[in-house]
Amino acid sequence: MTAVLGLCTLGLFLVLVMTNRVSVLAALVLVPIPFALIGGFGPDLGQHVLDGLATVAPTGIMIAFAVLYFCLMIETGLFDPVIRGILRLAKGDPMRITVGTAVLAMVVALDGEGASTFLITVSAMLPVYRRLGMSRLLLAGVVGLGAGVMNMIPWGGPTARAMAALDAGAEDIFTPMVPAMLGGIAWVLVVAWWLGRKERARLGLLEPDPGQAEGAAQGTDGRDGPDAPGAPGAAGRGGTGTLRVEAPQAIRAGAVRGAFNLLLTVVLIVSLVAEVLPLPVLFILAFTVAAMVNVPRWKDQQEFLERHGKSVVLVTTMIFAAGVFTGILTGTGMIEAMAAGLVAVVPESVGGLLPLLVALVSMPLSLVFTPDAFYFGILPVLAESATHFGIPPEEIGRAAILGQMTTGFPLSPLTPATFILVGMTGVSLGEHQRFLFRWALGTTLVMTAIALATGAISVSL
Repeated sequence: MTAVLGLCTLGLFLVLVMTNRVSVLAALVLVPIPFALIGGFGPDLGQHVLDGLATVAPTGIMIAFAVLYFCLMIETGLFDPVIRGILRLAKGDPMRITVGTAVLAMVVALDGEGASTFLITVSAMLPVYRRLGMSRLLLAGVVGLGAGVMNMIPWGGPTARAMAALDAGAEDIFTPMVPAMLGGIAWVLVVAWWLGRKERARLGLLEPDPGQAEGAAQGTDGRDGPDAPGAPGAAGRGGTGTLRVEAPQAIRAGAVRGAFNLLLTVVLIVSLVAEVLPLPVLFILAFTVAAMVNVPRWKDQQEFLERHGKSVVLVTTMIFAAGVFTGILTGTGMIEAMAAGLVAVVPESVGGLLPLLVALVSMPLSLVFTPDAFYFGILPVLAESATHFGIPPEEIGRAAILGQMTTGFPLSPLTPATFILVGMTGVSLGEHQRFLFRWALGTTLVMTAIALATGAISVSL
């Protein structure tokens, strides 16, 4: 009976989320309640919800302050030298420009937000690609590859969802995957180099106007008026047209504060990897210090929080809603009952391969499942099933983030950020998917191999 109720809960949740009948927030909170009441769990329902909220609270806190920290760093111009340096080093070489595009995408993606990564990176690089006649499909693909591998960071959507769904910390899900992620970054750079060489062979070595590069660093193309390529008024000539955004200028850091911000960010990242303190504590401290140095006045801090409060609220409310969903399903025993049913039909010989199987299908599943549907609906059942084969649930979480809405999100039609990417570059979704799929899958395969070699995931026969 409990397993049937769990399947009904999961099935209704997936249908509602994937058909957009209700918001994910509403589905996470409301769908499990009637089935829990039907199963007779009403008296303990409140406690199950509180238990679920308590488990995801550290994750929600970490994500909130991580988003605020990197938004502040972007506003202060911490990454501006990276953009200018890439454009200077490129010197009109399509190969260097392609590799620089990948590097820039991965640096900007540190804020954990795919949409802003696409907006900033494409705005900076599109004018250069236009000037040299480089392929916009190449631009979209390389930006997608860089952003995809960086989406594994613990304050990014997939890893945060995996931690919330499995009641695990970053040290359980993310830290063991650092070698695999570094391997994925190296793979992306190699792919960018390879694709850049092919583009160089097609175009030859060209030199952009100096003013063009400066305009790119500011997020513009150096031309004005309705006839400028990609301008809003030109949207019917290049397919979808392009969007343009300028980097926020509300907070700019001088040389001293810029050096401090760089040092603080390096210390933060080293502390995250070394697990000096729990991740929520590190980000609270880092953001507070950064805010005191860069926006010391309370009025300026309020304005900053107002600018980025929407992003924080959207992410954290989803995490706490997930706590309600997983708290009810776990407390009522639905997940355990569904997992027992799944174990009963899975051959013993296949059970030991579960982490590898999840890793291999994780990237293609980005085309089928939204991140919420997979991580909050499918992953807990897979993880609970794995425990019956002696596999830690965290290992299934690590396998999932090897591709599910990490390497796969830049080509998934289920994420709005994908349409920002193809819209800004002016390529069709179909072309983009055909170009990017094999390279994104390659990233997953490389990271899977490294994860197996380092023991982050394992197989047993």
